[in-house]
Amino acid sequence: MNSFFAIKNIAVRARRIRGNGRFCLMISAALLLGACSALPDKPVRAALYDFGPGPLNTPATTRQAPLSPLSLSDIGTPGGALDNQAVLYRLAYADAQQLRPYSQARWSMPPAQLVRQRLRESLSRNRPVFNAGEGPALNRGANQGVLPRTLHLELEEFSHIFDAPGRSAGLIRLRATLVENLPSGEKLLAQRSFIAQRPAPSADAPGGVRALTAATDAAIEEISTWLQQIP
Repeated sequence: MNSFFAIKNIAVRARRIRGNGRFCLMISAALLLGACSALPDKPVRAALYDFGPGPLNTPATTRQAPLSPLSLSDIGTPGGALDNQAVLYRLAYADAQQLRPYSQARWSMPPAQLVRQRLRESLSRNRPVFNAGEGPALNRGANQGVLPRTLHLELEEFSHIFDAPGRSAGLIRLRATLVENLPSGEKLLAQRSFIAQRPAPSADAPGGVRALTAATDAAIEEISTWLQQIP
């Protein structure tokens, strides 16, 4: 009889141990799930934007003589607000003085570099374009021994501006200065500001990017026409 009760107690204890084991496994699983839910979400990578691929076909050649060579300097950014890759917007109806960055949108390079790249691409269709300081000998050789004129630019505004919650545009403002390079230094030939706006198709970062691309192309077209009018 005593042997029977001893065997029964052993069996009860074994069931309790197995039950406690399952309970511990359940607690462990719950703790693990809780720890996983407490981990931060994987950060979302910001979308990168530029002005697009540009012309996809080589422009047809013409018999028109190319325009005189031009030296293009780096584009300055007074104040430094445009020295980074943020896509910026303004709420003109609330606080026009505050620049705000889109949190999930970035330019592929600082705006001044994008604008310069687009400008050089456009001007190069009708004339040789050099980088300022690229080499006096190279520049002279392309213009019969005379240094080409230099175009200096400052990017003063480049933002997606909202006049109202549902109405916005891409705005670019550039100051252009054309100088002649003489042995004694630079001689001012002309200076002008260019402002271009184009409506945004949507009130978000992609809409602002499209509007700023269109506004930039419009400003570049004006600059190209202006340069051709200066004797």
